[in-house]
Amino acid sequence: MGMWGTGPLQNDVAAEFVDEVEELGGQELIDMLERVFQRVIDSGARVDGKHGAEAVAAGALVASTLPDSPIGINSDEGPSEPLPKLPASLCVSARLALDRVLQDGSEMATGWVDSAEAAHWRMRVRQIIEVLETCTEPLPICHVDAAVGVTDK
Repeated sequence: MGMWGTGPLQNDVAAEFVDEVEELGGQELIDMLERVFQRVIDSGARVDGKHGAEAVAAGALVASTLPDSPIGINSDEGPSEPLPKLPASLCVSARLALDRVLQDGSEMATGWVDSAEAAHWRMRVRQIIEVLETCTEPLPICHVDAAVGVTDK
C-alpha cells in the first residue's frame, strides 16, 4: 500500500475506495460502508492492511457527515460531492472496526516505519472514533409484523 500521509484518506487504497464511493448513492452506499466495517469486525486475529485502510477511510467519511463534526474531508482526497445523511448504525459499526484497526495484529497499526508518523496516524484514527461516539441519533424502532415483516415506527 502506498502511503503519502497520516490522514485517513492519504493512501492508495483509500483513494481507490473514494472512487468507488463516488459511484454509489443511497442504500448502495450504506450497504458498501457496512460491508467494509463488517469485514474488519469479523476478521480473525489479523486485520489485512487493505481492509484496515478502507475501514479508516470509511470511518472518516461517516464521521464527516455528523453535525458539527471536526473531521473535515479535503476535497482533493475525498468525494467531489458531500455524502448524504447516513444512518446512526454506521457509527457503531465504524467505531468497532476502527477499534480493531488500532489493535496489535492490524497491518495498518504495525506497518509504520517512522514511529512519529505512526503516533500521528493513531491520534487521527482516535479522533475519528471520538467523533463517532457523539453520534446520538436514536435508531428507528422496528417492529416485526408476521404478515408484512419488519416495519419502522
